[in-house]
Amino acid sequence: MNNYYESYNFLQCNWPSNFFCFPGKKMKKSDFIYSLKLLVFMKKIGLFATIIGATLLLSSCWDDSDDYVDVRPTGLVTVYPQTDGGFNMQLDDRTVLYPTNLKTSPYKDKVVRALVNFTDDPRGERQDIDGSEDIVKRYVKVNWMDSIRTKTPVYTTGKDDALVYGDDPIDIMRDWVTVAEDGFITLRVRTTWGPYHKPHRLNLVSGTNPDDPFEFVLRHDAQGDMGMEFGDALIAFNLNDMTNASSSDEITVKLNWESFNGPKKLEFKLRMHK
Repeated sequence: MNNYYESYNFLQCNWPSNFFCFPGKKMKKSDFIYSLKLLVFMKKIGLFATIIGATLLLSSCWDDSDDYVDVRPTGLVTVYPQTDGGFNMQLDDRTVLYPTNLKTSPYKDKVVRALVNFTDDPRGERQDIDGSEDIVKRYVKVNWMDSIRTKTPVYTTGKDDALVYGDDPIDIMRDWVTVAEDGFITLRVRTTWGPYHKPHRLNLVSGTNPDDPFEFVLRHDAQGDMGMEFGDALIAFNLNDMTNASSSDEITVKLNWESFNGPKKLEFKLRMHK
């Protein structure tokens, strides 16, 4: 049985999920800014507050000669601050992006997952790092960036997980941003939203299987704000601090959750950040 919902089988692109249904065309900058301001407002009033954390880089990254912006992300990255105040972005296991138009990370000293729209900077050169053919450096121009709420797992309470962390249904979507890479599990999730604008809480609970430290339960606490409107959100969990695996190991992460159709499970193959 397929443990995902197909992303676009029902309620296609309804708000608040329409922010993640990126159209295949460009949008006027003014319209894009309005949509993002509305999204930020909804986060502030609590609709997305604990599921999506956003910091958006907009006008400072744009070419003023172009009235349109591509609203589609071109990558899902991990933002790593550096000791010199700069930052880089891990695109995949082999590729590190170095921004040429941003000197400091918008997220300060935080390591976060983020959606980014970037273009290769012709002034930079693609090159191996330290002569290694396994890691490639690319210089890029960041057009916009939106952070994803990034958390670490919490430990099980034993018998009280449902009470402490919630037991409300949620679905994990089959989507390019539902992925395990760089020591992170990133998920696009779908649930119902109510009229009270209370922040929903998502936690990845560890320790539920004493024999397997990489088996988790995704728990959803809707704070009593379940309704009839379905909507999507993004959440990321950092597993790099777990001491049971090294960056050279490929581990199997087992994920369990309560869906709208009952219990579900899913497995990911994951390598930690090098």
